[in-house]
Amino acid sequence: MIFDENSQPHQGQPVIEKGKAIKEAKAAVILIHGRGATAESILTLAGEVNLPDAAWLAPQASKYTWYPYSFLAPIEHNEPGLSSGLKVVGELIEKIEDAGIPKERIVLAGFSQGACLSLEFAARNPARYGGVVALSGGVIGPQVENDRYQGSMNGTPVFLGCSDYDHHIPEERVHESAVVFERLEAEVAKKIYSGLGHTVNVDELNHFRNILEQVIYSG
Repeated sequence: MIFDENSQPHQGQPVIEKGKAIKEAKAAVILIHGRGATAESILTLAGEVNLPDAAWLAPQASKYTWYPYSFLAPIEHNEPGLSSGLKVVGELIEKIEDAGIPKERIVLAGFSQGACLSLEFAARNPARYGGVVALSGGVIGPQVENDRYQGSMNGTPVFLGCSDYDHHIPEERVHESAVVFERLEAEVAKKIYSGLGHTVNVDELNHFRNILEQVIYSG
């Protein structure tokens, strides 16, 4: 499949902000919604995590979808949406850094398609982030291509939470994604929940909160 590399469907879409203003915050969270959802809907997690010193930024995907097919489809089938979505994340990181918050105080997080996008961005752009929180997600592509992921996360905490049976996210890909980040020298925590389904539970939110607390209150 040939796609127009200049096509950027997600550039220029709204970014909803919640919590502290970036210039006043001790940490920032880039929170990425799932397929068919909205930036406003994923920001309900900010209220669940409930840490007032964080700035929350949630980008909106064009037509509510970051890429059209399963995250396990061939990469080229999900273009140009995938590349455009990854570019959105990179642009938000630059915006946050320009406001004075370094990468080590930025947490990348998402649910479902948003979790996949968060993991894929971090694995392709390894650095010391504040954390990566993937709620029902895995790295993208029909197989894990380790050549695409080179560098070091320098001890970045990475949390992967998922059900043992999820119509959208095979458990095996969660395990494979954990291995990717271990190889990239992240501090990986992985939880597989029996019978959870495609949703978020309290334990996952606690892991999310713990990572963000470490960022806000350390140093």
